[in-house]
Amino acid sequence: MKDEQNINEEGEELIELIDDEGNIINFRLLDVTEYKGQKYTLLLAAEPNEEIAEDEVVIFRYNEAEETLEPIEDEALLEEVFEFYQSETEEEESN
Repeated sequence: MKDEQNINEEGEELIELIDDEGNIINFRLLDVTEYKGQKYTLLLAAEPNEEIAEDEVVIFRYNEAEETLEPIEDEALLEEVFEFYQSETEEEESN
């Protein structure tokens, strides 16, 4: 997926992704986390979308060399990254 960053009217940073069919989907950056030596971006849909619920977190592997976001097909890995992110967030909030 190709990505491009923009700022919306509310001042939020938007990441514009183009899917395989050429459709543009805007996301808000929730966070970037590092898990097992890889960086992952956690995104939320910026506008209503038939494919992605408003509160659904979408996770991509961040390829630093090419500065691209790569989809993750492995459901188990997606679950691991999300659980890791949640535990890290909970630790930060309790401190």
